[in-house]
Amino acid sequence: MARFRYSMQSILNIKMKMETQAKQEFSAARAALDREEERLKQLFQRKDGYERRAQELLAGALDVGKIEENRTAIQRMEDYIAEQRLRVAAAEKNLEQARIRLTEVMMERKTHETLKEKAFDAFLMEEKRQEGKEIDELTSYTYGQRRSAGK
Repeated sequence: MARFRYSMQSILNIKMKMETQAKQEFSAARAALDREEERLKQLFQRKDGYERRAQELLAGALDVGKIEENRTAIQRMEDYIAEQRLRVAAAEKNLEQARIRLTEVMMERKTHETLKEKAFDAFLMEEKRQEGKEIDELTSYTYGQRRSAGK
């Protein structure tokens, strides 16, 4: 029996490597988004701490300097949060681009795998046809030999 060799195997191998690379890029983009979201969460927690401190400062003896310092800290946290939200949005955009790329690469790989399966099916059909032809030739030869021996 002949051995199956897919003529575009090198292309399929490249597509598989591209898919692996796209998965790694997607994973890195996901990790970057997770880091940015964690930083945003920490900023909100710090701001909440400053706001609780502001309540304490307003409830006790009024120290205008500390109250003003606290307001400045809260405003600074709001600025940091706004900047961090932009970073989170950028990380989400990068993740979406990586997801789209991964989807495209996976579709290309699946297309080539389907082509390989079809080529293998055609190979098997050709093998069966060839085998049937050889069996017919052998049967004809055997029949001819018996006929000539019987005369």
